[in-house]
Amino acid sequence: MPAIRPPFIRFVAVVFASVASAWAVDTSAIDFNRDVRPILSDNCFKCHGFDPGTREAGRRLDTREGALADIDGIRAVVPGDPTGSDLSERVHSTDKDEQMPPPKSGKKLTPAQIAILDQWIKEGAPYAVHWAFVKPVQAPPPKAGNPIDAFIRARLEKETLPPSAEADKSTLIRRLSLDLTGLPPTPEEADAFVQDAAPDAYEKLVDRLMASPRYGERWARRWLDLARYADTNGYEKDRERSIWPYRDWVIKALNAGMPFDQFTIEQIAGDLLPNATRDQRIATGFHRNTMLNEEGGIDPLEYRFLAMVDRVATTGTTWLGLTTGCAQCHTHKYDPITHREYFQLMACLNNADEPDLDLPSSDVGAQEKARAQKLAERLAELPGKWPVDGAVLGETRSEEERRAAALEEKFAAWLLRERERSVVWQTLRPVEAKSNSPLLAVQNDASIFASGDFTKSDTYELKFTNVPRGITAVRLEVLSDDRLPGHGPGVTYYEGPKGDFFLVEFQLGADEKPVKFARASHSFAGNSGGEKNPVSAALAIDGDAQTGWSANGRQGLADEAVFVLAAPLAESQTLSLKMVFARYYPSSLGRFRISVTTDPRATEAREMSEDAEKLLLLADAELTPEQRARLREEFLLSTSELAAARKEIDALRKPSQHPTTLVLRERPPENPRPTFLHQRGEWLQPKERVEPGALAVLNPWPAEAPRNRLGFARWLVSPENPLTARVVMNREWSAFFGHGLVRTIGDFGFQGDAPTHPELLDWLAVEFVQRGWSIKQMHKLMVMSATYRQSSATTPERLSRDPDNRLLARGPRFRLEAEIVRDSALLASGLLVDKVGGRSVRPPQPDGVTEAAFGSPKWNADSGENRHRRSLYTFAKRTAPFALYNTFDAPTGEACLARRDVSNTPLQALALLNDVVFLEAAQALGKALAAQPGSTTDRIRTAFRRTLTRPPTDDEIALLTKFFETQRTHFATTETEAKKLAASGDGELADRAAWTALARALLNLDEAITRS
Repeated sequence: MPAIRPPFIRFVAVVFASVASAWAVDTSAIDFNRDVRPILSDNCFKCHGFDPGTREAGRRLDTREGALADIDGIRAVVPGDPTGSDLSERVHSTDKDEQMPPPKSGKKLTPAQIAILDQWIKEGAPYAVHWAFVKPVQAPPPKAGNPIDAFIRARLEKETLPPSAEADKSTLIRRLSLDLTGLPPTPEEADAFVQDAAPDAYEKLVDRLMASPRYGERWARRWLDLARYADTNGYEKDRERSIWPYRDWVIKALNAGMPFDQFTIEQIAGDLLPNATRDQRIATGFHRNTMLNEEGGIDPLEYRFLAMVDRVATTGTTWLGLTTGCAQCHTHKYDPITHREYFQLMACLNNADEPDLDLPSSDVGAQEKARAQKLAERLAELPGKWPVDGAVLGETRSEEERRAAALEEKFAAWLLRERERSVVWQTLRPVEAKSNSPLLAVQNDASIFASGDFTKSDTYELKFTNVPRGITAVRLEVLSDDRLPGHGPGVTYYEGPKGDFFLVEFQLGADEKPVKFARASHSFAGNSGGEKNPVSAALAIDGDAQTGWSANGRQGLADEAVFVLAAPLAESQTLSLKMVFARYYPSSLGRFRISVTTDPRATEAREMSEDAEKLLLLADAELTPEQRARLREEFLLSTSELAAARKEIDALRKPSQHPTTLVLRERPPENPRPTFLHQRGEWLQPKERVEPGALAVLNPWPAEAPRNRLGFARWLVSPENPLTARVVMNREWSAFFGHGLVRTIGDFGFQGDAPTHPELLDWLAVEFVQRGWSIKQMHKLMVMSATYRQSSATTPERLSRDPDNRLLARGPRFRLEAEIVRDSALLASGLLVDKVGGRSVRPPQPDGVTEAAFGSPKWNADSGENRHRRSLYTFAKRTAPFALYNTFDAPTGEACLARRDVSNTPLQALALLNDVVFLEAAQALGKALAAQPGSTTDRIRTAFRRTLTRPPTDDEIALLTKFFETQRTHFATTETEAKKLAASGDGELADRAAWTALARALLNLDEAITRS
């Protein structure tokens, strides 16, 4: 055994370490959570932790029982006796075979850490439940006043570090405006606050900013980072999606002050609430923000599984502050999350379908009425568009008479022809309907509706009994349905047009014997494959799995295919029908109906409404004038002579196109989606089935709560949950103070940082719940604190003692977020468009940014008001993020992000000088300055205030005046360059260019992009 240093030497090491660092531990009171667990978690738990699958030598150190256990005569920890503890011996050892952590791990304990472990063992090796898994208790603040200040200053007093003075009023209003609304104040707003001497002037400012619609926009952007919001699907093709209504819901909910527990429940399970409103269904878009792979060769069910993996990880980060994703492949190596519990969480979220939700406007009734009226008008106009052949009909009659005669002649011929081939179709109601994946449900009209999971190759099998004898043909009607993508009739939701299908094979059996077809026809076929890959109903009976029938281009309308038998079925009592759908993407039918006839005249499918078909079976004498007019209308809609005139009518007959958004919809009880534990996290290795459940280390499932998404959401925001309120308050705190009380915002587990002010974090968490989960109230509490209002100015001594400002003895100073950088420039220049909500827009950005993405799509910049909307509304393409935001560390929307990186790079300075948005902002501000009456000093003061809020000093005015004069002289001699830089407007060209250059310089200042 290696030699062990005497305990007193180790104790001296601890004392030395405490003197050497302001963050050293007081060895008179070792705290397991604060001092010991971080050491064990970082260095030991990977091999001796919660996961039995990777536990070395059967030894675990994450529990006291495990640490004290006698294994082959060896105890890792002997309370009170470091010299007899194998743990102490091994961390002191220099023998490579005995040393812990082993050298191959790349980890090595510091002398101070070793001393802490020895002292902990000496004190009896007490363990404690991880602080984050204990329900927070609200300790009374140390002193009266704002409780935040009481906790912060008690810690500062302990560290003998005084707080900073309050920032000046110009700094305060800029800081507060940027934090609460994401926009700086105007000079007029700043002046009004600075001149308001009332004791409650600051509180009034807080209330005004929080009541602004801009508040919801600012805080929605932070939430969208967690929601991994983007306007495209991601992966290779990265096509556009419509989910902006979810973004607008977030803005509205935050502005309305929706309690966070309700905010959570509606996003996780809004569709499951009683009498769910449209807004509550829109809210479920939170988990529809996952990426969607549209590549032709993928299995859609595999990528649905990966989407579920993303949803579990996102939920863990957003509400629990845990790295739940680490338990996908095995039990978590550090945190108490088992492999089974991971899939129990997945089961909570897994039983949902993913439809598009139509969002008709509030005046949809009036719109539909106008649409119907327009359709009637266009139908009434058709007879007047009938072509006239004067040579045949003679020139003695009027054009109107000739047209009417020609029309009546053609109509009579059409009636005769159509009656000759009109047959009676008998709808068959299946006694059995099954498939390899989707659920086939028989509807009241005997049609079949398919729902659930669709694959690249689905097979439907139907059985019919007591069918008529002598069947000569089978008709397949493909029907529209509002529940389907694009209103159906197919289920295609990506790659091809929404609502399309691709029928590869149509196979009929009679009494278990195959039935041959003579031919097949269709009412419409959409040839999306071009001449080389035609589509037709005939190709669905050719035995070739690469060919078939599609109605691409007719989404939302009904069509049919007729399959004529080679010989009538004389004795059949039972029919079996097999339909195979296959493509590179899900291409099955969503709603369809089967009918048969015994009439040998059934030879062709035809594009005709059901009511017209029935009228054709009546003799002329039996038709009413209205029925005859209806048949005449059907004739006009079927003729080639009026094909051009019918285009608008066809569009009007289709279901109305409304904005859509992506939502969740719980599956019906008869078709639940099972969830399995997947061996090693592989989607192809499902093992035993698991049911929805929570994490055992946290609060139990709420009593009476259903075992579904709704129950799961209630579990997340239960007051008994020790994590959610802490995680949310820590995240909100970081937005105001630059970092969280727990630095690892997305990880409150064993590998995360301990809170710098644990009592304050717990006080905030409890207060949050007690105040009805009100984010707005907690924001106000934070910004009203003296801690928040401190000046960010510092001294060398303060920097050396607390370089990261963890003790909060001064106000934080940090670079603004990407969107705020752009929006601030737009506001300063007067270009910003103050409009809330709506479709995403495309402001200008450098050429070629998006052309590296699949298909080399062009970025066609918007004009008008959309060019200068707030950055929150910029179209977000995952594979080609907006260049400016990417430069300033904005997320791509590919994954949940709890905390953005904050970098400072030369590229950012170049963007501020040269990006088109900043050039346009500088030109607009320069134009305004050139047109402003008054002296140069007055205009410099205006420019300074609009970009930086505070008044400039005399020295700053002098420097800027000199800069302006130099620029004006330069541009006076370089007219071509001046024209490129200056926007049109009043004043001399050189003046305009010089003012633009000055605005450009101000917008590039560090102070312009920094919150201090």
